[in-house]
Amino acid sequence: MGFCWQDQGHVAVSGVALEYACYGPPPNKAATIIMLHEGLGCVALWRDVPQKLAEATGLGGFVYSRQGYGTSDPVTLPRSLDFMTHEAVDVLPEVLDVIGFRQGILMGHSDGATVAAINCGSISDHRVRGLVLLAPHFFTEDIGLASIAKARNRFETGDLRSKLAKYHDDPNGAFLGWNDVWLHPQFLAWDVTEVIDYIRVPILAIQGRQDQYGTLAQIEVIAERAYCPVDLLVVEDCGHSPHLEQAGNVLAEITQFATRLARIEAAMVETG
Repeated sequence: MGFCWQDQGHVAVSGVALEYACYGPPPNKAATIIMLHEGLGCVALWRDVPQKLAEATGLGGFVYSRQGYGTSDPVTLPRSLDFMTHEAVDVLPEVLDVIGFRQGILMGHSDGATVAAINCGSISDHRVRGLVLLAPHFFTEDIGLASIAKARNRFETGDLRSKLAKYHDDPNGAFLGWNDVWLHPQFLAWDVTEVIDYIRVPILAIQGRQDQYGTLAQIEVIAERAYCPVDLLVVEDCGHSPHLEQAGNVLAEITQFATRLARIEAAMVETG
């Protein structure tokens, strides 16, 4: 028996209950944008972005909270240093299978963008027709690690813990599962740029010029290494969350990208 769809709820993946929300037609009925959240994100922290994109593109929107985030099942700490690769090659493919994903776009923010890129560069899944990468990470940089260390201080002595508690059942697990890995001494050598070489679908990469978690080198490396079509968008007066900080322009770019892919898909069907 297939998964029984509702607008929101929990889906079981390898015995783990993952929180999800669905906008527009479900993934087993129509092309869908699968949205993968940032390192401290969850379903709720996408705000109204999924709804707006579903309305603007006519595609379905599917968002879920990874284990340890939102109202998904808690995660056992510490996470492994390769947790993003694990999410990309072990968890995400099963999520797509369980929800009956037919085809569409992977769209990720921050760590979620890295997960999307690793998935597409590691697994040949012809259902994935494009990538939208918002402020992705492919290697560590001093600016990012410094900001992550500041976040640790805010969590331990400031208001970050209480803010996270509004969105995560286990704010300690959500924060430490992310922060402990990024600040681990062995994580200094982390670099997954090689996955870019194997991506074979169009990419839209977007980053704020004032991103406090990474320099523009994080998206420039995509254009340098990719063998697929790449569009880069640098957003002025913008930090680490372009889809929220400059929503109008950014969502319009994503809509144009998705529409262009849909036209290409339709043309292929016509001439196929």
